[in-house]
Amino acid sequence: MRLLLLNFIFLASTFCFAQQSDVQLKNISDTILNPKRTLRVSDPFDDVKTMLKLFPGNLYHLVDKNTFISWKCKTCKPAPFLDVNSTEGDQLFPYTEGVATRLLANIDYKDSKGNQFKIIAFNHSVYDEDGLQTGRFFGGLLGVAKFAKNGNSWEMRSFQPAIAAFGAFAQCPTPKLVEIGEDQYALSLVHVNGGAGGPYNSYFYILAGFDGKYQPLMEVDKYSLTNSISSEWSSSYTVITDNNKKFFRDFKIVTKGSYKKAKGTEDDFEVDLPTELTEMARTKKSFNFEIERHYSFKGKFYKMIDKPIVKFSNKK
Repeated sequence: MRLLLLNFIFLASTFCFAQQSDVQLKNISDTILNPKRTLRVSDPFDDVKTMLKLFPGNLYHLVDKNTFISWKCKTCKPAPFLDVNSTEGDQLFPYTEGVATRLLANIDYKDSKGNQFKIIAFNHSVYDEDGLQTGRFFGGLLGVAKFAKNGNSWEMRSFQPAIAAFGAFAQCPTPKLVEIGEDQYALSLVHVNGGAGGPYNSYFYILAGFDGKYQPLMEVDKYSLTNSISSEWSSSYTVITDNNKKFFRDFKIVTKGSYKKAKGTEDDFEVDLPTELTEMARTKKSFNFEIERHYSFKGKFYKMIDKPIVKFSNKK
């Protein structure tokens, strides 16, 4: 009985390994990546099937909910897209080695008139024969498609195969919907990365439609700090609706946390502090803090306005 069980485990593990080491690429036409293409899908909306219509490669369902589409475009001319890690430079997409595309989010919302919309967000990473995502400082390339409900079907209103890369190990953080104006919606995400064994710093981004395409319109650094034994902080945002702005409303971002001077041990790294804390850190060994910042849309980007409001407590 034990021998049979061991044989079964061996065969099962061999099958799983073979499944994950036999990912094949399917060549697709360069017309698929045309941002002006049209697409209509029937209701109920199936996000994976819809993504497969957008990128008609080979669909794989591997272990640990690893579902992706494997494809390659031999006739496509790769174009540069920003990777916010700024370590490996821009990403050239579509990747010449091949692409793995995964669903990130299926977002539903209605406007003030009751019209229904869906935004599906997807993550591109470089093809891997085992279906893996690798590269510590290589972000996942984000793309989006927006659909509107029309009777018993959903019509694609906008399609942006790639915007920019965020996150680590080729995995983009899941974007969330945020209303930044009257029937004006954007995507927010928090990008987190850091050196091995050291603190993890995060950046907050707002991506919205501007000049005919989704693009990052806000970047806030030091949004949170984790994986540090001495200091930590986190932030939250609020969209300000009382300033009479119809579109691109202002943001208030509040950061709360604690600081403790590093002792210089192997596991205790000195952290990169927000500018508002550097002076206090020169004279105190530890303290708690709260920073309130205001951001307003100026020209083509959100910029900090007024002077940050800083409060300290438990100073030692």
